[in-house]
Amino acid sequence: MVGSEALPSPRQHGVTKPLSLAGPSEADLLRTKKLNKFLVDSGLYESQEETAKREKVLGQIKQIVVEWVKELTRLRGYSDQMVEDANAVVFTFGSYRLGVHGPGADIDTLCVGPSYVNRDEDFFFGLHEMLTKKEEVTELQPVPSAHVPVMKFKFEGISIDLLYASISRSVVPDDLDISDVSVLYNVDEPTVRSLNGCRVADQILKHVPNVEHFRTTLRCLKFWAKRRGVYSNVTGFLGGVNWAILVARVCQFYPNAVPSMLVSRFFRVYTQWRWPNPVMLCAIQEDELGCTVWDPRKNPKDKTHHMPIITPAYPCMNSSYNVSISTLRVMTEQFQFGNRICEEIELNKAQWPVLFEPYMFFESYKNYLQVDIVAADPDDLRAWKGWVESRLRQLTLMIERDTQGKLQCHPYPHDYIDPSKQCSHNAFFMGLQRKQGELVQENQQFDIRGTVDEFRHSVNMYMFWKPGMEIYVSHVRRKQIPLYVFPDGYKRPRLPRAASHQPVCGLGSAEKTSVKRKGEGVERDSPQRRQSISPSPISSPFMSPLSHSLVNGLEPVSSFKNEEVGVIGCSSGSSIVTNEDVGLEKTSFGSNCQELSEEDSQSAVDKLSRCLKLSQC
Repeated sequence: MVGSEALPSPRQHGVTKPLSLAGPSEADLLRTKKLNKFLVDSGLYESQEETAKREKVLGQIKQIVVEWVKELTRLRGYSDQMVEDANAVVFTFGSYRLGVHGPGADIDTLCVGPSYVNRDEDFFFGLHEMLTKKEEVTELQPVPSAHVPVMKFKFEGISIDLLYASISRSVVPDDLDISDVSVLYNVDEPTVRSLNGCRVADQILKHVPNVEHFRTTLRCLKFWAKRRGVYSNVTGFLGGVNWAILVARVCQFYPNAVPSMLVSRFFRVYTQWRWPNPVMLCAIQEDELGCTVWDPRKNPKDKTHHMPIITPAYPCMNSSYNVSISTLRVMTEQFQFGNRICEEIELNKAQWPVLFEPYMFFESYKNYLQVDIVAADPDDLRAWKGWVESRLRQLTLMIERDTQGKLQCHPYPHDYIDPSKQCSHNAFFMGLQRKQGELVQENQQFDIRGTVDEFRHSVNMYMFWKPGMEIYVSHVRRKQIPLYVFPDGYKRPRLPRAASHQPVCGLGSAEKTSVKRKGEGVERDSPQRRQSISPSPISSPFMSPLSHSLVNGLEPVSSFKNEEVGVIGCSSGSSIVTNEDVGLEKTSFGSNCQELSEEDSQSAVDKLSRCLKLSQC
């Protein structure tokens, strides 16, 4: 795994020329060796036994889907020869296909079947029924309404996300080339999205100059993003494919760099990147089959994207459309943090572990929104949680919309469970702060009661809603953060105060106890910063049935200190935000988002090159 000096790349990778062809120095090689050791010591590589088990499980899933297709072929009256030839192929994508998965990671899989085996009935009912009869399969959860329809389950303890794509062939060969654009002929949009995961992963690997250096760098930055609280596509941050494309682009900029150099330059590049200029690994392919491709010159909706990261396989899409102004602000601050630490590492003033210090989320803000969800049992909670989590991004967007961007939200991509409660429960948190530079009037408040009511109404439209599925939104100050978000009930020694909200199924009495700042995110420059331990999500489910003594809402905050500006909550609670919180200026959009030519892209890169002071690289 230790990096070695690479020879100059024989061909250009990417839509522009490299920023630098410099190879590693002895110091770079030493830093790469230390980085690799840190990644190994952090447990990011799985054992040979686990690797073998994954391969075995994939083989078993392949046998199951082939048996399923053959049975359907037989039941539909096809000839014996057709039954014998009937086949399905299982592909992997995501971190497993890219070669950067770690211990306990799930496996993203795609089953490709013939044209006469459909998704809605055959996959989500027929195969689902077959899987329920397998002893190896547990926690089976079909999600047919997802943007990319998926069946989630565990097979011998390994988490599997299984997609299905029916292509326009009566027989699917084992050697099917999924990168061939012909697999997209006459298929619907969900099928295109299902196929795209594998196609994108293959193209990413083809567009990097050194696959091993890319993998080490990506593994490193995914770990960093999780530690810093910015790894979550559903919450409005970035997911696996987004980070892979960003890292691949840096590899193209520095084709001869080793991982320690690539990590440093990653932060240097994206600290200065002028969003919404898109990140692309290759030119966007022209429309071949009528599929919509990302192009803000033709598609007005594409102009609204804040952080375009374009997939390299046809049809090229923006993989980061979930990013909002608020989450872009948080990620920008995190890139700046990473850049500062890497500069210190290169000057031998810091070591790699400092870069991965967890973000102290619960110390970063004075005010938070707490979203509690409950359900009748753990199975219902699993489904309810998935739906609510997918809608939390909408709450961020609604607050941005209704406050004209003056109130900024930081959704935290972790959920927590209070093990002392007698109901199946999860809690999510969002940090609140006023946008930097906003003038403050005395007693000024943001009224977000209607905003939160609208959000709750949209969540309660869940088509699979069951009695007992409830959601509560309340304001909590930093002092009131519940202790269950901290490992071992860790807190600052301070006398408790009365909480500002009523109990919700035993959830409500948020302890008014000061808590330590969570370790993942923006570094504040307060001279009185306190060290704290990052809370970790608690994953033990509740087995008790839902209590029906749920109380709607919390009492509103009636008064605020002079240094605070209020945020009036909905019937479910109230929220305030302090003036001292820091934000970023709202992203502005211009014609630069529409200029996609190679000449313009190269011009932008040349400017970036000058900013990065290549002579010092």
